[in-house]
This record gives sequence, C-alpha cells and structure tokens, in this order.
Amino acid sequence: MTKLEDEAVQRKERGQPKMVPLPRSICSSSQSSSHSVSMDAINSSSFRQERYEPKKRKVGSDSALEKAFNFQVREQLDSEIARMFYSGGLPFNLARNPYYERAFSFAANNNIAGYVPPGYNSLRTKLLQKEKVNVENLLEYTKSTWKTKGVTLVCDGWTDPQRRPLINFMAVNEGGTMFIRAVNCEGEYKDKWFISTLIKEVIVEVGVANVVQIITDNAPVCKAAGLLVEQQYPHVFWTPCVVHTLNLALKNICAAKNTEANGITYEECHWITEIAASALMIRNFIMNHSMRLAMFNEFSKLKLLAVAETRFASVIVYVEKV
Repeated sequence: MTKLEDEAVQRKERGQPKMVPLPRSICSSSQSSSHSVSMDAINSSSFRQERYEPKKRKVGSDSALEKAFNFQVREQLDSEIARMFYSGGLPFNLARNPYYERAFSFAANNNIAGYVPPGYNSLRTKLLQKEKVNVENLLEYTKSTWKTKGVTLVCDGWTDPQRRPLINFMAVNEGGTMFIRAVNCEGEYKDKWFISTLIKEVIVEVGVANVVQIITDNAPVCKAAGLLVEQQYPHVFWTPCVVHTLNLALKNICAAKNTEANGITYEECHWITEIAASALMIRNFIMNHSMRLAMFNEFSKLKLLAVAETRFASVIVYVEKV
C-alpha cells in the first residue's frame, strides 16, 4: 500500500506543469551585458587617459538610458506574455482587446509590489458577480429610455452545443439592444400557448406600457402566439422577421417544390435547383481528392469553400465559387 501511495504521489508530481525557461538570449543577456560593459569601461577609461579625450557615455545595462527604459525587463515581460498565449491556446485576437492593454498599462503605471493576478475561483465567482452588477448599473440608462422611446421585443429560437432548445428575448430601441433572458425549452411542447406565455412574461418584466412591438420568425406557431399577445395587449403589434422572410423567399426560389399549389414557381425556378446540385457535385468531386484539389488550386484563381449550411444563402455562395 505504501508503494502504491508513493507511486501516486510521484505520478501527481510528474503531472504538474513544468516551468520552461525563457529564451537563452533573455536569460543570459543580463550577465553577458554586465561583463562586456565592465570590460568596455576599463578599456575606454585607459584610452581616455592616454588621449585625454572627454568622458563618453556608457551604453549597456548600467547606463542611465538602460535603467530608465528597462529594455531587458521589457523583453522578458514580452516573452512571459507570449508564453501565456502559446501555453493556454489563447487566440492572438485577444491582443486587440482594449482591456488587455489597459490591464498591463495599469499594472505598469502603478507600482504594485507582490501583486498576484486573480485565480480560477476568483474569476468565476466574486469578480464575475462584481462585473455583472457593474453591467447592470451601466444598462440603467438604456432602461430609462424605454418609457419615452418604447421597446421592441425580439424573440429567437436556437440550439446550443448540448442540443438544448433555447428561446432568447432581447429588448431593442434607439438607446441600444439589451439581452433580457434565455429560456431552456427542453422537454416542453412549443405550441402557441407556451410561446405566448413566455412572451407575456417578458412583456410584464420590461413593462406593459413600454412594449410597442414583438418580432418573431414566420413560423405558423409564432404567428399564432403573436396574435394571442395582440388579443391581450392591443397596443402591441406582432411583426414577422425580415431575415426569415427573405430566407423563405430564397427557399421558394432555390428549392422550389413540384406541387400543385407551387406549379408556376417550380416551372420558372426549377433550373436553379439543378444548377445548385451540379455545382455541389463539382465541388465535392474536387475537394474529396487531394490531387484534384492540388490541380485546381494550381490552375484556378478561385477558392473552393466548404460553405456551412445557412439556410439557402449557402447555395448562392458556392455557385459563385464554382
């Protein structure tokens, strides 16, 4: 048993992250520069005594310029920050975040000796709650404009990475857009009664007198829910989403069905479906073989993209690329 415990302790120690030293130029620069500067100082002083030349300024780690700007310390700090990005898999786009530069500038301008950055638990608990309260205080100005300018409630349904059906609500007016809530509809039957109940709860939360319009997609159940809300609140209007309307129009054009009610549209637009199918076949034929793809990239200026399925807009995109 003791042997197993020792092996477990050793395995735990081996699993701890190891501190990798910084690049050699940074670590050895301070030592080599100090040694070279001392030798240069001796040679230059003897040379000045023989020629009686005026005293020259030192250039190195002991010079006033070096002490003022701390070139070596700055270089080491840059390497530490870069290693944080590389070891943590952080996106380089984080360096463009204004708060990234602001945090390091604040630490550099305020000599905080012994400062330790917040840890894992502090970031996800205390500091997160503090920032939430701060954001809520900042949104008070947006809320104050609801009474004078009115509010449009925007309702949208989507699915998260865990495949949970969610419905989110946002309040929009001239003062800005504000997220209200996201409702997990897992296990619920999303009929017109359920959706209208959620909309009414949000209307009460925002203020019945403040809401003038609700926007949902064009699904029949959403339209029916909007009519139920209009019956209870006559001053609130239901409006279909323009983007969803355009998607339905593209669907009727790019994937026209051969039905009795849709006969005229199919007769005029069925060739688009055939062209889209041919373009998809050509794209798959080239991209599914490395040699064919290499030949295409060598002789063609276009780039074949594996376009994500975003309703029917992707049909137009990859037809343009073929």
